[in-house]
Order: sequence, then C-alpha cells, then structure tokens
Amino acid sequence: MPETRVILKNCGIIDPSSIDSYIENDGFVGLDKALKMSPTDVIEEIKKSGLRGRGGAGFPTGLKWDMTGKAQGDEKYVLCNADEGEVGTFKDRYIIENDPFSLVEGVAIASYAVGAKKAFIYLRAEYNYLLEKLNNAINQAKDKGYLQSAGVDIEVFEGAGAYICGEESALIESIEGKRGEVRYRPPFPPTEGLWRKPTVIDNVETLMNAPRIMANGADWYSQMGVDRSKGTKVFSICGDVEKPGVYELIMGTPLRELVENLAQAKDIKMVQIGGASGRVVPYENIDTPLSFETVLGAGGVMVFNQSRDAIEIIRMNMAFFEEESCGKCFPCREGTKRLLEIVTLFHEGKAYKRDLQALEDLSETMMLTSLCGLGQAAPNSLVDTLKYYRSEYESRIM
Repeated sequence: MPETRVILKNCGIIDPSSIDSYIENDGFVGLDKALKMSPTDVIEEIKKSGLRGRGGAGFPTGLKWDMTGKAQGDEKYVLCNADEGEVGTFKDRYIIENDPFSLVEGVAIASYAVGAKKAFIYLRAEYNYLLEKLNNAINQAKDKGYLQSAGVDIEVFEGAGAYICGEESALIESIEGKRGEVRYRPPFPPTEGLWRKPTVIDNVETLMNAPRIMANGADWYSQMGVDRSKGTKVFSICGDVEKPGVYELIMGTPLRELVENLAQAKDIKMVQIGGASGRVVPYENIDTPLSFETVLGAGGVMVFNQSRDAIEIIRMNMAFFEEESCGKCFPCREGTKRLLEIVTLFHEGKAYKRDLQALEDLSETMMLTSLCGLGQAAPNSLVDTLKYYRSEYESRIM
C-alpha cells in the first residue's frame, strides 16, 4: 500500500509563510464547519472518528476533550506538545516547517470544543528556529479573524531543553516556571492541569487531524485504518536506509511497506519503532502491521542492518535514559543508572551469567513501579533484544 497523505497533504503544496496559500487549499474549512456546530457536537464528531493520541499512548482524543469540556473551571487551556524529544523522531518538525497553519487551525478547533480561551504551543528548545514561523502563522490567523471567531489566544512557549518535558505533566510544570518533573496522578490534566485548571494536552500530529476530520466528516476518517486504530500515522524513518524522511501511511499497513518499499532499507537486522523507548522488531517480523494493537509509538522508526551490534545500540539507549531521567522517582533514577552499568559490562565482555537475570528483574521492576512513561518504557528495547538477540548477550559472558 503506497503512502496516503492526509496530515501531510499540504506539505510541499502550500507556501508555509502565506495564509492565503493555505486558504486556497481548503484551509480553515474545518474550523468554519466546527464553529457552525455546538462545542458538544464537535467533540462527538471527534469521538465518532476514532481518533487517538499520536504521541505514543493512544488515548482516545474525543474522550479527553469531553472530560475537559465537562470539567468545572472558570478557565480552561489547550496545550500543544511540540517538544518532540524522542530519539529518531522528527515528523512534528517537518509538519511545522511545511504546514504551520493546519496546526494553528487544529489548536483553534480543540479550544473551541472544550471552551479554552488560551492555548500554548510548547515548542522544543532545539526547534527555536521554528518560533518565527509559528508566530507568523498565529498572527496571520489572528489578522484574518479566525482565532477571534474561535475565541482563543494562542501563544508559543519555548521548551526547557529536557526530554522529560515531553511528558504531559512535566510539560505543565515547565510552563508554570518550575523544574520539568512529572506530577503524581490523579488528578489528571483534563480535570486539573495547567495552573490546576482543566487542560487538554495533545501533540502536533493529533491536533493536525482535527481540521481534516471536521472538513471531511468522522465517517470519512473512520473508514481508514484497522480495529481501534483509525486514520493515518506519520512516521519519521532514519538509520540504515537509502531514503530517510517523513512518510504517512494508513494505520495497519505492514512495517515492510515503510522500511523496505518507501525507505528502501536492505540487509535489515532489526527495526526500533517509537524512538529509544520503542519496541524492537526483528527482521523475521517485518510484516507486523503498524497499529496501536501491535507496535506504533510516537512515530520515530530507526533501522539497523546486519553490521550493527545489538548490545551497543542498547548501551546508547540506556545512556540516553540515564542522562534524561528527571530523578523524581527512585525506580527510574536508580534503575536507568544500573541498567547502563550492567549493559556496559556486556558491551565490554565483563558480564556474568547472573547479570542476564539482573537485567530482566530490574526491567520488570521499572516497568511496574516507575512514576511516568520514561521509566516505564526505558527498558523496552533491552527486554526485546534479550528476547530476540539473547545469544549476543550470552556470547559476552565471562
């Protein structure tokens, strides 16, 4: 199945600096239709579409909006998570570079639906060169009256340069001027988020879906995909491939289509889906469908050929997590450090047989007891390589 561009339909087509170019290509049709409906009806349309969050967790978007819309509060907020710190993931950057107006429109639709008068786009610190482009899109939308019609003011907030701030509660802490650390939950953001007010937090790709759904209808959208994975998914693919880049596929498309046919990878050993915290798929499982029910993550895909050492890859992943752990909870703070130490022993050929069991036990403990998704997902690639490439570990035992 070839690439299907829904989210990326304007990329390379419109002038990303001109709102007139965007409007000529059906820009703001979705917002116009939404404003003719009640906020409740807009939320129901999003629910009916089957849209789920594209940041990795896959929480139903309509349900999140509904919870926020019904929550009691004199102020409500919409936060767009453009922090995109996952290793090997650069799809949101591509979207903002090529179609910032669709993102602004998506934020406006979400704000109207939940009754938010203020919205923030939390932009990754390393993406500061996109600040002017986003502000230009916001200002042009304001000049045309679209944001006033939706009743929202949108502001870009520059991130703190920390991976943990991609986690929704740490992102909230950062906007509030605090250190980026996760919050204990409950309460959850839809009822008590930014400044303890009801808050919707969605990533860039999720919000990009809203204008398409409102313009074309929930039935149109829900016909794409499989099971409870509706619509399309945008992937950024890199590594040992001939054509790295950003591609969009209908949910349920086999991984082979993305890796071999589009990115033209050869001599594949394994594919990691979802960045450093994602799952590892060995080549024998290359026909695994890309969906929430199988493997998906945030959309970063890294391909490794047969020349790559699985343990070296895992050592780099563990070093990344040890560096980026916020340190708030013990399982992640100490667990990431210890995982790195043990994997390094294997990498240097200094491990004992008991260290295999230690890796498995520690990984399970972190997955069950860490406070947030960083600690819970950090061992994913390690656990998968222990399953599929165990002989590489065993060969390094003294």
